[in-house]
Amino acid sequence: MSSPRRIVIAVYDGVSLLDLTGPLEAFRLASVLSAGKRGIEPYQCVVVSTRGGAVRTSVGVPLVTEAISSLDGKQIDTLIVPGGFRIEDVTGDLALVDWVRERAGDCKRVCSVCVGTFLLAAAGLLEGRRAATHWMQCGLLAARYPGVTVVPDAIFVRDGPVWSSAGMTTGIDLALALIEDDFGRQLSLDVARVLVVYMKRAGGQSQYSALLAGQVEAVSDEFTELERWIAENLTANLSVEALAERACMSPRNFARVYAAKRNCTPAKVVEAIRVDAARRLLEESDERLAAVARRCGFKNEEHMRGAFVRTIGVPPREYRRRFTPYASDDEVVFVARDVPLTERLARRA
Repeated sequence: MSSPRRIVIAVYDGVSLLDLTGPLEAFRLASVLSAGKRGIEPYQCVVVSTRGGAVRTSVGVPLVTEAISSLDGKQIDTLIVPGGFRIEDVTGDLALVDWVRERAGDCKRVCSVCVGTFLLAAAGLLEGRRAATHWMQCGLLAARYPGVTVVPDAIFVRDGPVWSSAGMTTGIDLALALIEDDFGRQLSLDVARVLVVYMKRAGGQSQYSALLAGQVEAVSDEFTELERWIAENLTANLSVEALAERACMSPRNFARVYAAKRNCTPAKVVEAIRVDAARRLLEESDERLAAVARRCGFKNEEHMRGAFVRTIGVPPREYRRRFTPYASDDEVVFVARDVPLTERLARRA
């Protein structure tokens, strides 16, 4: 019988419980579902901290951990660093940062969940690499570590042996990808079905929507409510003139100010919001493409198809085939696009 792969999750005071337990449960289910089928236990998981013993989580629930010294001389297949509520907690344990740096070279893979990316960056493991983190911290990661190429619109990113996932529950998506990498798509899909993540998370966003992408630099400004209204009225007249009237501005001034604030035109944002809505419908329902197009304010199915190709690079039918359970049981739903939405919009400018 082959030895199980050792999954080590390195934690610290203030670690996010969800970042930890999501992947841990996925690996546990992989072991349970494999029992009697492969003749091996796929994974052996251990949670470690610098000194071992009780570690305080961000929600106050303590974790019982083993000391990192317990792994001296032992092989680590996959090292995972979960995120925390505060960046200061994530990078504050300098002994843990040093240990991750020292052990990373011996690991088959090194991974982060959410803002655990900051610990990998502090350890120098992301220099010259692409990485994902929670969308709210993408700017800070890029500013603090200019040698890291931040991919803001991705559930997870794999760059060689380093894997990073976005916000919180995407740790489950990362674990599913690791399971597929180790034992194939079928086991990953079996685990996803038990976790019910093949139906996607609420809203079906890859990480954040066109609304969040536009508002990341301005949490609340004069266009925030307008964009919320657009998302709730996709079949309304959303021309520049109509939107300008709603914003109590002249069309020319509205278009100029909006483009300066959002770095793209109102028409592009309207299209992106409609595509986001259509994606959710494709992911969460089996409605016909023509019906989805009508509900999201597109003139027809062909109009929606063009918007999908421009915005996310694939037509709606192909998107549904790749990313939803309504296509076939053989498809998995946990891979995100690599090209940020803001970059895709900029390419069309």
